[in-house]
Amino acid sequence: MARLTDLLGIDVPLVLGPFGGLSSVELTAAVSAGGGLGSFGLYGYAPDRIVETIERLRAATDRPVAVNLWWPRGDEVSPPEVDLAPIMDAMEPLFRAAGAPRPDPPAAFLPPIADQLDAVFAARPDALSVVYGIPDAATVARARRHGIRLIGTATSVAEAVALEQAGVDAVVATGMEAAGHRVSFLRDAADSLVGTFALVPQVADAVSVPVIAAGGIADRRGVAAALALGADGVQVGTAFLRTRQSAATAAHRAALAAAADTDTVLTRAMSGRLARGIPNRAVREIEDADAIAPFPAQNWLTGIFRAAAAAAGDGELLSLWAGQASGLARLDDATEVLAELRAGLPSPSAGVSA
Repeated sequence: MARLTDLLGIDVPLVLGPFGGLSSVELTAAVSAGGGLGSFGLYGYAPDRIVETIERLRAATDRPVAVNLWWPRGDEVSPPEVDLAPIMDAMEPLFRAAGAPRPDPPAAFLPPIADQLDAVFAARPDALSVVYGIPDAATVARARRHGIRLIGTATSVAEAVALEQAGVDAVVATGMEAAGHRVSFLRDAADSLVGTFALVPQVADAVSVPVIAAGGIADRRGVAAALALGADGVQVGTAFLRTRQSAATAAHRAALAAAADTDTVLTRAMSGRLARGIPNRAVREIEDADAIAPFPAQNWLTGIFRAAAAAAGDGELLSLWAGQASGLARLDDATEVLAELRAGLPSPSAGVSA
């Protein structure tokens, strides 16, 4: 554990999962202030918004914070490369239900990763985590120059080894139980569905950098088990996503509170990439119509009605990301969740004051 806490400058080896679209400054700062590493997902953020967000995080806490970017896999489509008309036709009932207009295609679905990286390095968070790929040598070198710790994310042993060879400082070993996107990059996500407690010890045996276990960890028992299997720390998402400090809607938090162990599915319906969440009307109708455009076109399209649905409090039209341990996410305040997780750490770490 000390390897990770010393590396990141934190008190306890507990990391907040970065929520693309569901992060909040309040939650990130609360976890950092409590001695862990608060993380903020920057998916889709333009450079100026990235700088503003990191400045807000700095104003909210003087403890270490991390931000997260999606690394390009190379299979992303641009607006001219995809015909959205048939997909929009199939989604028309969902747009109508949300009260959202049929959108015109944008100039681009996502900002360039190079521009996002420039903004991150200009704003200088304490750590940068990436999903869906291996940071290139130039990015690793820039992180070193700026004193920013670089964290990679692996869904298999081979991915963890590749990340270490690329020069990352730590690896998140994320099992298939985890909420949200399956961030595989060496093989298709459907062929990389390894459970957390099978993945963690094998990754710990295969790499020399600190390993952070993620997926299916929501209370002190999961923390203790992950550490016993060789992890240096844990990353927790769903348990914090349910708290009032997250940017999840009340409908999303209610769905998490009601979810049983068998109530999540893996689907490409909402973004075009495989992700774990609670099925609802949007997922069912999109899958039934096979109305799934390539990433990130699908994510942009569903984002139109998801934004309207969030404003209206309609959980049937949201991306209800959730992990298989949602039933263990029983607390609605981030400080209480952090205290529960800390109780799974061996002494003396468990007694460190928040």
